[in-house]
Amino acid sequence: MTEPELKQLLTAITPPSETARAAAHAHWASLAKPLGGLGALETLLEDAAALTGTAQLAFDRRAVLVLCADNGVVAQGVSQTDQSVTRAVAENLAAQRTSVCQMAKTARCEVVPVDMGMAGAPVPGVIPRRIAAGTADFTQGPAMTRAQAVEAIAAGIELVRAQKAQGCQLLATGEMGIGNTTTSSAVAAVLLGQPIEVMTGRGAGLSDAGLTRKLDAIRRGIAHNQPDAADPLDVLSKLGGFDIAGLCGVFLGGALEDLPILMDGFISGVAALCAVRLCPAAAKAVFASHCSTEPAARLVLEALGKAPLLTAGLHLGEGTGAVASLPLWDLALAVYDHCYSFTEGGIPPYTPQC
Repeated sequence: MTEPELKQLLTAITPPSETARAAAHAHWASLAKPLGGLGALETLLEDAAALTGTAQLAFDRRAVLVLCADNGVVAQGVSQTDQSVTRAVAENLAAQRTSVCQMAKTARCEVVPVDMGMAGAPVPGVIPRRIAAGTADFTQGPAMTRAQAVEAIAAGIELVRAQKAQGCQLLATGEMGIGNTTTSSAVAAVLLGQPIEVMTGRGAGLSDAGLTRKLDAIRRGIAHNQPDAADPLDVLSKLGGFDIAGLCGVFLGGALEDLPILMDGFISGVAALCAVRLCPAAAKAVFASHCSTEPAARLVLEALGKAPLLTAGLHLGEGTGAVASLPLWDLALAVYDHCYSFTEGGIPPYTPQC
């Protein structure tokens, strides 16, 4: 897909259905409970109705897409481990052994690992969507070409389309890539116009010296590449990763296919921010799951206008936070579908009070 083709495709994203939202809101109001008593669980389903265009909701078929990629900036000592760990975790994702795999079993969620650009040979059991064998070191030049960023976004869109064709009704996002909190912090700092110190944390557990190297690498990467904050593709290609670009495409794909996409933590939040900057209408498909302990996570959520369902101090990655929120979708839908109404209970309905 070329950049003009991508831009043309995004014009097909329509506004959310306020008629369906109103119908879901009216249904909640008919149930025998205090109006708005379930808070965010009610607006969650109203937002899902607005996205899907119907107040008749079902989310039995769900999956978490875990996009795996390596980042050249790891050469600058920005991570506690080297790139070999990306591959090792991808192998264990394929074997259904990682943290998200265990959580997904309980949440009735399929785990779908995807190779967006890992170093080394392909990993059996991981969907091949490799753009290149990792990005370049962004302290030396752009992480990827603009065409590669578009290619990764297009791959993310196609992943969503494939999942919907298989009957998926709800998608969670995850990622695995050593160094990707560095790329995420760099992209977010530029897009939000924030100091890098505000946007950068310790990732998977950096020492003070490691955090200093991480900040220095981001500072040099921004200075060297001079990304244009008004051009999300420029920022993404110069400072991002193939996982972030692919996840950006997943959020755009959700908006195109009217499929809810659950953000995980900081990294997928930055991808969602890129998607919304490319196409503001794509915000309708973005659903926040939790607020990561990464320092900039809340700033990204605020920029997106999204409120997290969970604040549990999660920062593991792999999509664990998004999968952890799935039971709340189930609980909300259980009440929405099966709670008795005021009429059925012989109770006078509540009315909004000033």
